[in-house]
Amino acid sequence: MSRPLTSLALAVALAVSACAPRYVVSEFAVADVHAPYVLASGDRLRIIVFGQDNLSNIYAVDGSGRISMPLIGAVEAQGRTTQQLERAIEGRLRAGFLREPKVSVEVDAYRPFFVLGEVTSSGQFPFVNGMTVQTAVAIAGGFTPRGQRDWAEVTRQIDGQLVTSAVPITFPVQPGDTIVIKERWF
Repeated sequence: MSRPLTSLALAVALAVSACAPRYVVSEFAVADVHAPYVLASGDRLRIIVFGQDNLSNIYAVDGSGRISMPLIGAVEAQGRTTQQLERAIEGRLRAGFLREPKVSVEVDAYRPFFVLGEVTSSGQFPFVNGMTVQTAVAIAGGFTPRGQRDWAEVTRQIDGQLVTSAVPITFPVQPGDTIVIKERWF
């Protein structure tokens, strides 16, 4: 082969390999999908204190990661599961307010997820259980004609750090994720 043909073959091979999907999901643990849900700012919680209608209500996790309840004040919710928050509220109520409090905490509305890039309507959307990147794009109005349809970049907070990874379009989305649909070249 002559030198110009070798250079051309190399350029074509590089161009084709650049179009291939580039999944790098190693940062996102597969077991993470089955881990208990951890509360964060933006979640809305339904808290029921049995026998205490004045304390039972819907509470929002504020920007500092806390909820504020009558009698006991601010309670740290960020980073806890609903069961851990139940125990924390029971403990605070038991310390001077109720003899044997029974508390139930459930997520009334999850924090939103975000879709950016090559979608019809980028923005913030309410989370739906069982959602994948593909269903998130559908909620955002679908791909633009130039949208990359095989993979996306997802940014997620893991152990207090933002981690961005290229993932397949069937990857599960969690509340608070930011999905970026890149532009495809061909």
